Amino acid sequence: MSSNNLYDQYCEKMRRIADVKYASAVLQWDQETYLPQKGAAARSRQLATLNELAHQLTTDADLGKLLQALQDKEDLNFKQRRNVELTFEEYRKQQKFSSDFVRKMSEAISAAFYSWIEARKQNDFKIYEPALTMLLDLKREEAKLLGYNDHPYDALLNDYEKGSTVKMIDAVFEKILSPLKELMTEVMARSQGDKSFLHRHYPQKKQWDWGMYLVKQLGFDLEAGRQDISEHPFTTNFSAKDVRITTRIDEDDFANMTWSCIHETGHALYEQGLPDEEYGLPSGEFASLSIHESQSRLWENCVGRSRLFWNHYLPVLKNYFPDQLSDVNVDQFVGAINKVEPSLIRTEADELSYHFHVYIRYTLEKQLIEGTVEVKDIPSVWNQLYKQYLGVDVPDDKRGCLQDVHWSHGSFGYFPTYSLGSFYAAQFWQKAKEDINGLEDQISSGNTAALLEWLRNNIHIHGKRYTSEELCKKVTGKGLDSDLFIQYLRSKLLA
Repeated sequence: MSSNNLYDQYCEKMRRIADVKYASAVLQWDQETYLPQKGAAARSRQLATLNELAHQLTTDADLGKLLQALQDKEDLNFKQRRNVELTFEEYRKQQKFSSDFVRKMSEAISAAFYSWIEARKQNDFKIYEPALTMLLDLKREEAKLLGYNDHPYDALLNDYEKGSTVKMIDAVFEKILSPLKELMTEVMARSQGDKSFLHRHYPQKKQWDWGMYLVKQLGFDLEAGRQDISEHPFTTNFSAKDVRITTRIDEDDFANMTWSCIHETGHALYEQGLPDEEYGLPSGEFASLSIHESQSRLWENCVGRSRLFWNHYLPVLKNYFPDQLSDVNVDQFVGAINKVEPSLIRTEADELSYHFHVYIRYTLEKQLIEGTVEVKDIPSVWNQLYKQYLGVDVPDDKRGCLQDVHWSHGSFGYFPTYSLGSFYAAQFWQKAKEDINGLEDQISSGNTAALLEWLRNNIHIHGKRYTSEELCKKVTGKGLDSDLFIQYLRSKLLA
């Protein structure tokens, strides 16, 4: 059979698998947004069935034979060969799991999510502890099934950042933590702005209207997506033409919604920029979680916390909140949103201290997966690490170890990509400013279209064809350079 015919068969199989996975994703999105409380048990079963079915399709023997036949063909182009290679890797990986294991994992994730929600409501980690213990046991088993050379956490890290290991991530943090600490000390020794005006009363409806205006202005296509409310902001997609984002609103904290909207819009713009004709194939998927986070962090921080951006948008914002912001000028506003100070909540942290939040989670996850820390110990270890690295006392579980949704999703290994993504973001931002004539003037006038087009042409269009490092080299001429992140912060915070 010709290569073209075989490849067409492969594409059709992959799209059928994607149909099932995205059907599951729709149910999960609904689970976190609109699902009635009494529908939880049935939804857990539905998700488990669809995840089990997707696994069976992914590990089907006929697909394996087809992939092997395509591996032997020499006339595939680069994109086709890369798709086949990546799918074969996933095929071999998924064969390590039984259908029963996949179902158990799905059920454990649903149970953990609902117990996390309830634990946050009651501000009590012990409510979450039994379900999270069961899920952690399965994640440890997953690491064993996947296999690893040095550390069991390596097997899980690789799911989110291909090729990453504890040794690699340790080296990244060892290089960056001291310069970050020194810079934090230097910045905090200087006079910083008053951010109390961010905690005036901002009515929910007005915040929602502002957020919807903002995501549209940034280029989010509302005919190919929507925004809703959830306990923890997130982005999901069912195709490049159906991308969902969520936010949350605190009427006494303006920053909470605005920068979650910008952050999730960064994720969504990436998903909407992936080639829709590659649906179901690796070339239609994001490169990695660190590249995904680079997109959200670039929009949230490099753009959304810049003076350039607020030169244009602060006057617009004052139309939404004239009473709250009438006495605030752009210098005060930008100083407040970039104020550096140790804090409790990762998603609300300034972009310098943020990486200590990530490092704390990374450290704790390593210990959980290797078994030196158990679930019951999480609150005490969490609080100890926050005191050690950020010098803050954690007052309760909700503002401590219950603040993130990730573990309830089984996402052990995700957190390091937030820091990696921030470092990639600074590198891409620098390159974009070099490549786009007058970019800063355009942003200052409220026009971000040229930046989005640059990201689409240099990052989004490639899908998963390149690893993070390969993509970074292709875009900037060199691999990840965290020194550029320090330079970016110094120029911004010490100007």
